[in-house]
Amino acid sequence: MTEMQKLYLLVPLAPLFGAIIAGLFGWAIGRRAAHTITILGMMVCLVASIVVFQDVMAGNVFNGPVYTWLASGSIHFEIGFLIDPLSATMMIVVSFVSLMVHIYTIGYMAEDPGYQRFFSYISLFTFSMLMLVMSNNFLQLFFGWEAVGLVSYLLIGFWYTRPTAIYANMKAFLVNRVGDFGFLLGIALVLMYFGTLDYAAVFAGADRLSGNTIELFPGVPWSLMTVICILLFIGAMGKSAQFPLHVWLPDSMEGPTPISALIHAATMVTAGIFMVARMSPLFELSETALSFVLIIGAITAFFMALVATVQYDIKRVVAYSTLSQLGYMTMALGASAYSAAIFHLFTHAFFKAVLFLGAGSVIIAMHHQQDMRKMGGLAKYMPITYMTMLIGALANAGLPPFAGFFSKDTIIEAIHHATVPGAGFAFMLAVAGVFVGGFYSFRLIFYTFHGKERFADAHDPDVLAADADARAAGQLTDHAHDDHHDDHHGSHGKPHESPWVVTFPLVMLAIPSVCAGWLIGSFVYGGYFGSSILVSPEHPALAMLAKEFQGVVGMMRHALATQSFWLAVAGAATAWFLYIVRPELPAKLRRQWGFVVTILMDKYGLDRFNDWFFAGGSRALGTGLWKGGDVAIIDNVMVNGSARLVGWFASVIRHVQSGYIYHYAFAMIIGILLLLTLAYTR
Repeated sequence: MTEMQKLYLLVPLAPLFGAIIAGLFGWAIGRRAAHTITILGMMVCLVASIVVFQDVMAGNVFNGPVYTWLASGSIHFEIGFLIDPLSATMMIVVSFVSLMVHIYTIGYMAEDPGYQRFFSYISLFTFSMLMLVMSNNFLQLFFGWEAVGLVSYLLIGFWYTRPTAIYANMKAFLVNRVGDFGFLLGIALVLMYFGTLDYAAVFAGADRLSGNTIELFPGVPWSLMTVICILLFIGAMGKSAQFPLHVWLPDSMEGPTPISALIHAATMVTAGIFMVARMSPLFELSETALSFVLIIGAITAFFMALVATVQYDIKRVVAYSTLSQLGYMTMALGASAYSAAIFHLFTHAFFKAVLFLGAGSVIIAMHHQQDMRKMGGLAKYMPITYMTMLIGALANAGLPPFAGFFSKDTIIEAIHHATVPGAGFAFMLAVAGVFVGGFYSFRLIFYTFHGKERFADAHDPDVLAADADARAAGQLTDHAHDDHHDDHHGSHGKPHESPWVVTFPLVMLAIPSVCAGWLIGSFVYGGYFGSSILVSPEHPALAMLAKEFQGVVGMMRHALATQSFWLAVAGAATAWFLYIVRPELPAKLRRQWGFVVTILMDKYGLDRFNDWFFAGGSRALGTGLWKGGDVAIIDNVMVNGSARLVGWFASVIRHVQSGYIYHYAFAMIIGILLLLTLAYTR
């Protein structure tokens, strides 16, 4: 094993080592040692990732096994790494954002009794994501895929004494099982038809099998590639929270804010985007699969953005923002703009982490109050948090020169030039979503940091009534673990800026939220990904954009003449008018548009549908198997039934075994008579 291969191993093993020490021995080594060891592990991981990235940029790509887990005939199940520009980029993003979250956690979780356990979980979460992005085969991909799902279950339900947290983590786990079932079927088809799980071998043989069909229903042939790609994407719909498997993501807010940031910014939800980009040699062979991906992304991007406009919980606004941004990434994948999707994943990781961690900073200052209606005027009390969140909101809204503008605008233009069926529908929703994105981003900023200071009026009857309505609609969450805090800030004096362990990660993440988009020239149009991503000549959207690209400054200048830019500005201006100039209007509009607001607050009824169909269906199936299978068939028929049959037979036989000689003689005579009768009839 070369020195560089040892470095590849160090990247995932450093956080794993920290997770093991903090998890198994945290009780003995104490809080300081637990966070020191896990943060050191993340620092080692980040430094190693940077060295690996530099090596990859120098032209050194690695693809090979590290360990053979199992061999069955000619098929080998291996742990292996594929280190190329795509995986090296993901390694940098995951390790950097995770390091910032680790540092932030010192301040946010300072008073939590599960301090060491939380550090163990987030390090284990990082290890799982790194194993996923570094994999060179479907087996390891599936291991990382399931591992991030398992650890997310532990983290969302971290405060396990809260019924809402337990409900949320079970919901995330079960919804992801729906997606993962499709994902596993897709991998099974790959193994069945290709005879290997190695990426390189599968991609090399894809053209050969592109004309094959498979009959899911007798007499109805489907393209093999279409079936494989759609099944794999169903897995991505679960992990990357695409409609209709998105319902778990907003409820994941029940977990502590640091893990909300980590899940939404750099891990788990980006796994599906990464996976589809990695599988580009397969998806490029199926126009149907690309169209399916494009339409699902469009629905998610627009309709989830609408839900964000009626949320009051500061974390839920950012959560629905994540759903919308993931929809944009998915649309880019469907338009064969894979590098644009990864570029938006790259920029989004920074500004979404800023928004989540900034929301956590506000929650700390407000003593774990999350209702934006009980905030207001915080800008002068929390200048660092305010400035960093403002940067995050500008990037999220897609305004230049901030990072989100370059990636989002590129995606919209790529969809406009896309040739796959459904591109027109997706473009319409993508453009409409720009206005909504500008509105909800600045609604959060104006509601939280500007206007009247409402935290002193927390006991006002109108505020309390609105709070009760919002809780009934599922807009706000209860925080039973924070009973030692006063829910309302009035008794604690004025809010103040968070400690440096909270603000330092905010500043470090705000910097790339401003300038990361300036890398668009080499990242999207400069052949940065090389052979990591394959785009067929039939899908020329990005190639057409590359001819029109005039550099970062030229792109910003061009934006002034585009509808996307002015729609984002119009969304921000609408939020300013409604929440600063005329703050009484939103309540009037909610009453006038009550039907629409009710639909949005009810999240289109999808939560209730999932509770009825998936959860209710599972319970009904379980009850049927229990009563019909276990009780009726196994217990009553097989176990008790066989016992009753033996008892009945014994009750008949014991009449013969009476102890009287004449009974035995009579039985012998009957037996002889039967034997003679049989002999005679033959």
